[in-house]
Parts: sequence; C-alpha cells; structure tokens
Amino acid sequence: MSLILISLQMIGVSNAYSETPVERYGQLAVKGHQIVEESGSPVSLAGVSWFWSTTGWGQERFYNNDAVKFLAKDWNVSLIRAAISVEPSGGILTDPQGNIDRATTLIDAAIDEGLYVIVDWHSHSAEDHPDAAVVFFTEIAKMYGEHPNIIYEIYNEPLNDTDWLTVIKPYAEKVVSAIREVDPDNLIIVGTQTWSQDVNKAAAKPIKGYENIAYTLHFYAGSHGEELREKARLAMQSGIALFVTEWGTVDANGDGDVAGENLTAWRDFMKEHQLSHANWSLSDKNEGASLLKPGASSTGPWGDEDLTESGLYVREMVRTWSAD
Repeated sequence: MSLILISLQMIGVSNAYSETPVERYGQLAVKGHQIVEESGSPVSLAGVSWFWSTTGWGQERFYNNDAVKFLAKDWNVSLIRAAISVEPSGGILTDPQGNIDRATTLIDAAIDEGLYVIVDWHSHSAEDHPDAAVVFFTEIAKMYGEHPNIIYEIYNEPLNDTDWLTVIKPYAEKVVSAIREVDPDNLIIVGTQTWSQDVNKAAAKPIKGYENIAYTLHFYAGSHGEELREKARLAMQSGIALFVTEWGTVDANGDGDVAGENLTAWRDFMKEHQLSHANWSLSDKNEGASLLKPGASSTGPWGDEDLTESGLYVREMVRTWSAD
C-alpha cells in the first residue's frame, strides 16, 4: 500500500475498493456482447457457486449468512450463486419451503454484503415444469427486483438433446416475460443447449424483444478446451453477451485433478473477454470440484488447511481478479 493511500485513510478518505461491489458497479446491463456496469463500462465479476440446495444431500448446510460474509471479506468475491435444486427429491418441487428459505438466505446475505447474487433454477429439464419456474421467479422479482444485486439464471444446464430453438427458447421466453412484468431491469441469464455449451445456437437465434439478456457458458477445464473457447468467441462476435455462471478446475463429472495448463488458458480467456464467472462449488463433497475438504465448517472461517487443491486455486484467483 502506498504512503499516500495510508495517509488518506488516516484522515478518513477511503479508496474505491472500500465500496461494496454493488456500490462500485451499480445496475448491470447488457451492451452489445458485453455485460457493463452502470456507467457503461464492461465489468467482470468473480465469485463462487454454492452446490445444489437439495434437502438431504448434505451440502445445503452451507446456505447460511456467515458463509457469505466470510467469502465477501476473505475471498473478495463480488458474486455468489444460489443453485436452487428443482427436480431431485428434496428439490424445490418436493420441498419448496426448504429451498425457498435457502434462496432467500443467500439473497439477503448478498444484499447485506453488497454482492451480486445469481438466483439459479438448477435443473437439467426445466422445460418440464415451466409454470413452477414462472411462479418462483415472479415471487423472487416481487421480493427483490428493486435491488440491483439480483441476477436471474432461469435454466442451469439443458441437456445435449434439448433443442435450443424448439424447447429451450420457448421456455425461456415464457419465464423472461414473467420476470419482466415485475422487474424491467435486472440481468437475466438463459441456459444453452448441451450443458450450457452450445452458445452458438443461441447466438444464431437469440431471444428478441427484451433488454439485458445474457447467455450461459459453462466449462470444466479438465474436459473442455480450445474448441469451446472458439465457439464462445464466435457467439460473442455474433453479438450476444455470455456469463460463465459455472466453471470447474477439474473434469466435467466434477472430479479429477486441477487441470493446470488448460485452466490457465481459460483464466486468460475470461480475463481477455471480461467475462463474469462463478466457480463450482462451495461444498465439502469428496470430489475434485469441491472448494472445501470433507468435514469443513459450514460457516467458515476456512484456512489453507480446510481448502482442497481447487479451493486454494480459486481463492487466489477470485481474491486478485479485479486487480489483475
């Protein structure tokens, strides 16, 4: 820290980064193929996704205020993601109150900490329950739509055989319309075919008639490489904005070792294109993608001894993202 900055702080003048992310960037919007802050400049947020919120899976214990506060202070996250489980037993269709409580807990904590929060409809077959999605997002918009913190992710990962044009897009248009009746401004992110990798198909036939729509790009560095990066480049060149709402340091099955060289390529790619991103996941499940070792505290604090190889990498990356 410079002597000038220390002197300013001693007389009560703080630097810009004493602001929360939402105070710093304000209302997000889509401008061309980029997500921009309130002033119109491109913005790249960095943060963490929680694991499935499913009741009984064991990872729902991380849906608490203290976990959010610790990541805000210690990891310098600007973004968190609430992965609200839909279809599995214990998801919102079978335990609505439990999952709604987890969603609102993370949203409230994010607002308190001045973070952006992705409210994710975590499903692989959302088109089977469009009315449930409409009800959920309508209520979230009514409760929180006045806050610029909110980002709606209306379909996590459509499968490879779920067609963009005839299935995903009509579903998305229905949910987007419902949200926009309540909240005209906050960012909406639409999942893309093949576990949110076929961004080219969305770019060819994007959703029209609504502002501030972005599209989901997911990658796992152990499985996805230059071919997917090139697909993303072409999609952005076509004019759509991308948001990496989920990415992993390991293989696409959530396991394996940190992917080293290809992970560096992805990190450089996201920095070059100023893409916002959330790492998968805040979890102590015994797999490579988990940030925490089995048995870690639900609430933090988490030191080096609590973090997996992936956790150590992601913490360093997120902590320094805005300073790179």
